[in-house]
Amino acid sequence: MPTGEEDVVADLVRANRILANEGVLDAFGHISARDPARPDTFLLSRALSPGQVQRADIMRFDLEGNVLEGDAKPYLERVIHAAVYAIRPDVGSVVHHHAPAVLPFTVAPAPLRPVIHLGAVAGGDCPVWDSQDEFGDTSLLVDSLAMAASLARALGDRPSCLLARHGALCVGPSIRQTTFIAVCMRDNAEVLSAALRLGRPSYLSDGEIVQAAARHDGGAPVERAWSFWSSRAA
Repeated sequence: MPTGEEDVVADLVRANRILANEGVLDAFGHISARDPARPDTFLLSRALSPGQVQRADIMRFDLEGNVLEGDAKPYLERVIHAAVYAIRPDVGSVVHHHAPAVLPFTVAPAPLRPVIHLGAVAGGDCPVWDSQDEFGDTSLLVDSLAMAASLARALGDRPSCLLARHGALCVGPSIRQTTFIAVCMRDNAEVLSAALRLGRPSYLSDGEIVQAAARHDGGAPVERAWSFWSSRAA
């Protein structure tokens, strides 16, 4: 597990490659990490497709999304990360993605709920934040602190949230756990979509969600998955 800034940066670069290789991120989307040595700042790549991110692309931001280190063009939606870190001291990493398997649940009434045990890590209640409610017609990009703060409030204390007609947000205590949550969210969405076509799915019970999530909250399962995904993304 990463301990210092260089370790965190190495994991952040690797997470970009993993999430791109696993099809959670494509040309768009991004993952960030809070700096454990400077928790009022976070690290995020310059505006670049995740599969291309290298060490030199990592920039530092404050909790309003202002650039502290780096002189490249940043992501417009860096404010999503800033707003989450500002109200969630437990969060060490944030990923915003548009995984195709998840997108149907941002436009259809069917809720995204766990139907497989690994899906539990994304939470049992995945709210859908709709920018229309507070901001009317927009480009759907979360490019202002006001929009980002609204999204962060909708996320609450959960590990995931959907953005209506846009994508998803996943958070966790570490880069590796957040990567795990994002991939498992995608996998669960794929199974749930298939199950909905066959009939009424059998969802995990509340108790199953709690226990299954706890079994995959860091530790050996996450490390095994990280090692496997790393080998595929090399």
